[in-house]
Amino acid sequence: MIRENLEYTNKNIENACQKAGRAQQEVTLIAVSKTKPVSLLMEAYEQGCREFGENKVQELVEKYEVMPKDIRWHMIGHLQRNKVKYIVDKVAMIHSVDSLKLAEEISREAVKKQVDVSVLIEVNIACEETKFGVTKEETISLICDIAKLPGIHIKGLMTIAPYVTNPEENRPYFEQLKQLAVDISSKNIDNVNMNVLSMGMTGDYMVAIEEGATYVRVGTGIFGEREYPI
Repeated sequence: MIRENLEYTNKNIENACQKAGRAQQEVTLIAVSKTKPVSLLMEAYEQGCREFGENKVQELVEKYEVMPKDIRWHMIGHLQRNKVKYIVDKVAMIHSVDSLKLAEEISREAVKKQVDVSVLIEVNIACEETKFGVTKEETISLICDIAKLPGIHIKGLMTIAPYVTNPEENRPYFEQLKQLAVDISSKNIDNVNMNVLSMGMTGDYMVAIEEGATYVRVGTGIFGEREYPI
């Protein structure tokens, strides 16, 4: 199942890139493996997946310890400050930085462990009350503050678009995030680049790619529906 799902997903990525006039190499697929057992992750690994995303620190750490070491782990869920110390030296990127206090904690732990941490600023582009992230208006000010911190490097923006049945409904949000990245990039802030746009999930990643996504986060489309403990 996973092999077929990955082939289907990669074909969709290829088609979306062609439609947008982009090279497929510009888009990285993150296999979102939350709640899934290591056996399924290894199936994806054997099919070539090297980028995995987790929502919970404990799950990421447990899988990190037993999975091959050439995997790039992405923390894509909300990150509590007291959990930062467990992952700063294990992740390739933290996608969900949404406050100066969280960034300061990441910086402190990065300096302590002598690592450089790549982060994305999570923007609540659709202003949903149930979502984490800063508003579009707050983003540049937050970036200017975070950019001064040691051991932390801003690589771009992330958003979680609304859950919709028609992915076209999210196109305006992806357009806005892309434009925000362009606006920030034009300011040439030290220690900030906007090369990464993490947007698009199983239901809307093709539209996200057409609007400039460089990372798409696909879970259900690769591993099937999630099974949560009752």
